[in-house]
Amino acid sequence: MSDNDPTLSRNILELVTIATEFCNLIENSASQSKADLLGSLQSFAPLLYLRGTLIPAIQPDDIEYAERFVTEEQWESIFRTLRDKLGKDDEFWILEDQTENNEPIKASISECVADTYQDLKDFVTLFKKNRLSARENAIHDIKQLFETNWGKKIIIVLPVIHKLRSNPVSESNIDTNSFDFND
Repeated sequence: MSDNDPTLSRNILELVTIATEFCNLIENSASQSKADLLGSLQSFAPLLYLRGTLIPAIQPDDIEYAERFVTEEQWESIFRTLRDKLGKDDEFWILEDQTENNEPIKASISECVADTYQDLKDFVTLFKKNRLSARENAIHDIKQLFETNWGKKIIIVLPVIHKLRSNPVSESNIDTNSFDFND
């Protein structure tokens, strides 16, 4: 760890560690039971969110090192694996904008998790190139993506996962068409 290099601060290195573990979890989700996967997601979500709030603002000196690595095919594979694992419990209803229409829209745990995976996998891959400009771009991008994408996705899915994990009834009794945060 370097006191002079903000890209190697404790908060960043802890985010890299947790993000790497999360990506490994998602990449190996096919070999896990549904209950174990949901339990792991329930544990990772708050850790990732907390780490996301601690990302420092870093302005990269050379934006040419900004890269994305997860392909559309990789994202689709992750999404399908998660959707198949979660089955009918994958979809739920949310209110996207509570100030206007209040129209519920259908959301997907698999989509939220696959989007989070993509952002974090790209971050970890770029960060581990171990060049200052790559680390600066990785941190800059993951901070922006936390604010606009994966931070919101975690907030959306955590209560749904909590409800699925806390409800000991059989999977066939869970009604994904009506999610009430007050239950």
